[in-house]
Amino acid sequence: MFHITIKSRIVFIAIVLICPWIFYLIPAVSHYLDILIFAGIYCLITIGLSLLMGYAGQISLGHAAFFGIGAYISGILTTKYGLNPWVCILIALFVSGFIAYCIGVPTLKLHGHYLAMGTLAFGIITFIIFNEEITYTGGPDGMGNIKELQLLGFPIDTNMKYYYLVWLTVVLALLFSVNLIQSRVGRALRAIHTSEVAASSMGVNVAGYKIQIFVFSAILASISGSFYAHYIKFLNPTSFDLFFSIKLLIMIVMGGMRSIWGAIIGAVIIAFLSFEWLGAFHEFETLAYGAILLLVTIFLPDGLVSLPGKFSEQINKYLSKIKA
Repeated sequence: MFHITIKSRIVFIAIVLICPWIFYLIPAVSHYLDILIFAGIYCLITIGLSLLMGYAGQISLGHAAFFGIGAYISGILTTKYGLNPWVCILIALFVSGFIAYCIGVPTLKLHGHYLAMGTLAFGIITFIIFNEEITYTGGPDGMGNIKELQLLGFPIDTNMKYYYLVWLTVVLALLFSVNLIQSRVGRALRAIHTSEVAASSMGVNVAGYKIQIFVFSAILASISGSFYAHYIKFLNPTSFDLFFSIKLLIMIVMGGMRSIWGAIIGAVIIAFLSFEWLGAFHEFETLAYGAILLLVTIFLPDGLVSLPGKFSEQINKYLSKIKA
């Protein structure tokens, strides 16, 4: 589960490059390209959450806050101060990392549900600030007229262009995360997940690694928030509430918490469920998500990414019975 082959990475990159053209050439599903952009934005967050929760074993229910911080800093600096959007993304990145460090130092000393409550409280406080700071965020009415991104003087003004910007960033985040997982740092994170006491006794800097991976996951969430802001060009606090943090948790649980592939699969599926397939449920959408989370945790505790292994196991058992 920890090893991600070079072949699988190449296949993934090929899918990223080819997929939008398939949707573009089929009018009936051409709007899926827009959903894939949101899926890529979610993937950046879930990759960081997979490292934090799946590998390091640290629970976070407040990553919607970092998503919102990245979005609002980019939005405010571009609309009210006229700064270059890329500069705003960098500023948001550093601010989110600094806040994550300040929050992580005391919070990550907690364990289990206490840690979950600590990160949850941070998310709720941040949401209240977004909702009440009308001067800068626009409050419940939101803020608009956010500038579009440009690259080398060329505007990123179509879904196809934005798709490649977002998903190439996802590819970079994936490659970096894979190298991290398969390095000494990744082994340290898995040791911390297994037992912090045992890891510490073996010389692992438990507090340092926990803070570093928390900051890294917050930075990825901030980048995704900035991309979100410059894509839809309008922000509203409801996009960064508690339910979105829970939805992020559903993504990594559904896909497979201890797998980067699972984080990506879960983000893509939930994006399509949110924007396409669960539209008929209307106000019962939350119940649908609850049912999905319940079914996955009962029947697929390792997520959808474990299905190929389970099928292979069942086939081998069936073949062994035939031979017997």
